[in-house]
Amino acid sequence: MVHNHRIRRYLRATSWMVVFAAAYYVTARIGLLQEIVRGQVTPLWPPTGIALVGLLLLGLWSWPAITIAAFLVNVVTGPTVWAALVISVGNTLAPVCAYLLLRKVGFRVDLVRLRDALALIFLGGFAAMLISATVGSGVLLVSGAIPRIGFWPTWSVWWTGDAMGIFLVAPLLLVLRKVRLPRGVPFWRWAEATVLVVGTFFAAQLAIRGPFDLLFLVFPFLIWAALRFQLGGAAPCAMIVSSVAIYAAAHATGPFSGHNLFADMVTLQAFNATTALTALVLAVITAERNNAEREIEEACKRLADTVSKLEQSRSIRDRLPSSLLDPTHSAKHGPHHHS
Repeated sequence: MVHNHRIRRYLRATSWMVVFAAAYYVTARIGLLQEIVRGQVTPLWPPTGIALVGLLLLGLWSWPAITIAAFLVNVVTGPTVWAALVISVGNTLAPVCAYLLLRKVGFRVDLVRLRDALALIFLGGFAAMLISATVGSGVLLVSGAIPRIGFWPTWSVWWTGDAMGIFLVAPLLLVLRKVRLPRGVPFWRWAEATVLVVGTFFAAQLAIRGPFDLLFLVFPFLIWAALRFQLGGAAPCAMIVSSVAIYAAAHATGPFSGHNLFADMVTLQAFNATTALTALVLAVITAERNNAEREIEEACKRLADTVSKLEQSRSIRDRLPSSLLDPTHSAKHGPHHHS
């Protein structure tokens, strides 16, 4: 019986590893559609978000799935097999480091605290992704795949892409894992959500790909999404805005035209980081406020119930005879027997 239980656990773990690796590989192939450098460096690398969420949900033991999937992706696009292997190691170390940093600060996957949103952006995105960008760009430089002058532009694209995977994909997956089809939602609520998504898309198109520099137009929609729908609305809207910005940067259009690659990546990183920070932080603050209001309401209900029970107890006590309430009363005033 114990042996069968262990076999089932092994098969379940293996199944999750296969799903994890497949998700990494598929999203990597999608990310390469927007490649900028050598057919393998892109300003949005969704696998980093997949990798971090997989580690958070499955545990650190699942890291081989990242290495295997990353190697399968890079062995096709990399200059040599050994270069692909080293790049895969860097692609593994970055999300593992992000996982360890987030665990160190007590990160919660439900993203209901402000500290969790800030930790995901600054520790998981900005800090940990320096590893994969440095390792990957260094390998391309040493192998002769890029010239020395191309190191920093390549590094900037690599870091931007990996960080974007953390900023955009990870929160979206963490939200989707607990999404359930709501019941009893009024029609106007669905209509509001539809208008929000469509409006965000067209505002992003106008702001980023229009003839004028109107990047600020997207922020009212992000604020709307965060205040009204919290993470469930903020994460998808941030993904829409950033996807439009990444497409424009990859094709050097809109505010990304007329600049060199490094300048475009700095602009893209700053814009997408601001977008993610605005959406996630405001959504988490709103969720914290709503949770606090619910806790206060529950505390008030418990207090009201306690007061009601005390009043009932006092009313019953007032109706009882004094002899039942004070046993010494009956002893003092009761009948006396004489011999």
